[in-house]
Amino acid sequence: MEPHDIELFAAIRRVVGAFDHLRIDYFIGGSVASSVLGEPRQTLDADLIAAVLGRHAGPLVELLQDAFYIDSAMILSAIEHQSQFNLIQLETMVKVDVYVSWRSDFAKSQFKRRLHRNIDENQALEVFLASPEDTVLSKLDWFRIGQGISDRQWRDVLGVLKIQANALDRAYLREWAGKLGLSELLRRAIDDAGLPPIVQ
Repeated sequence: MEPHDIELFAAIRRVVGAFDHLRIDYFIGGSVASSVLGEPRQTLDADLIAAVLGRHAGPLVELLQDAFYIDSAMILSAIEHQSQFNLIQLETMVKVDVYVSWRSDFAKSQFKRRLHRNIDENQALEVFLASPEDTVLSKLDWFRIGQGISDRQWRDVLGVLKIQANALDRAYLREWAGKLGLSELLRRAIDDAGLPPIVQ
């Protein structure tokens, strides 16, 4: 295990512990999820999608302020606007981005399909993780938002598709790609991954 992995997992463990203590529903997405479900790669931060409510802001600050930069006003703004706030571990500068998202139909679907996994093979770190399908869809959305120029995002998508391959729920991918306007990007990714086309 590389030093940056140790620091990242330590930060995740602390934040997830606080979420569990406050009974905040969450799952880990982004590059941590794609590295667990697809091709591993170095990542210096973590993305958590969480159902943070107003009543959680104060207690969350109390639980984490000794080790993280954390701002209650940013948390409350993220809750109001269904956006994000950042947690930065003071000792290592590892960043945990928390996306407050639970109102949309897609977010609700992601929470229903999250997985419970150990993401650290060296030590027990049991967390909730985005499903392979939702990881692919979210990564494709980020790729689109970034004007389709992020090779890293595209490689992450292909890695999950190739590793998960026959285990993927292709009907779910097709349905939500259509709803999210990602059908053409999904078709390209499926083709680039060398998988059979998804019939529309």
